[in-house]
Amino acid sequence: MLRCCLVLAAALPVLFAQDAGLRPPPYRGVNMVMDGVFVTPVPGLPFSAVVQLESTQFLADGTSARRRSIATIDRDSQGRIYNERRQLMPASFGGTPRVLGGHIFDPQTRLSTFLDPYRRLARQTTVAERPAGATPLAALLSTPNFKQEDLGTETLENVTVRGLRQTRTIPAAATGTAKDIVVTDEYWYSDELHMNMLTKHNDPRTGMQVVTITQVNRTEPDAAVFQVPAGYKVVDENPAN
Repeated sequence: MLRCCLVLAAALPVLFAQDAGLRPPPYRGVNMVMDGVFVTPVPGLPFSAVVQLESTQFLADGTSARRRSIATIDRDSQGRIYNERRQLMPASFGGTPRVLGGHIFDPQTRLSTFLDPYRRLARQTTVAERPAGATPLAALLSTPNFKQEDLGTETLENVTVRGLRQTRTIPAAATGTAKDIVVTDEYWYSDELHMNMLTKHNDPRTGMQVVTITQVNRTEPDAAVFQVPAGYKVVDENPAN
């Protein structure tokens, strides 16, 4: 069964982002795993929100399978983030998807905690600072099979967002299908929140995946959200010196 994963990942800057270090990474759709939203650990911009995830998978018989899920995300004034992971369910499912896990990250200590609710484990590592340097984006823009276009501005959840569409053409010789495949990614980014408020990924081989941030609450989240729940065993997964 398809699962949704909301994870902290390495970021690539977008051309119109003022601070590349605060830019979420491009959305990546894959065959069996659906990425969620990247919550940037920015201090001074607290909020809570509900993420809507929808996946439409194209099947070999010409039909499609739609699945949906939701998740909660939080960021406090210190920049700490909480990111939830829930099961992706058939579109007809009317209940609340079960929680598969959660992620807490503190940018001040660089401590990353992954919560496993089934084994009641909190797996912790200290994340190294990402070195500065060139990104693959500049190389992509110079290739003939990649293009990027500015989609202008819109308003989502009472914040202004700017749209960007990236298109990659995979030559027929590399697809194994005897025809070119066009993969499209669309991002609607808020400079105010340093967040992608809407992302769309479309790949004819795997389908359409859409992640939307909704129900944004700009008040300070409950501090308990960023703590390891009671009864969890903390496991230090840092390599031994």
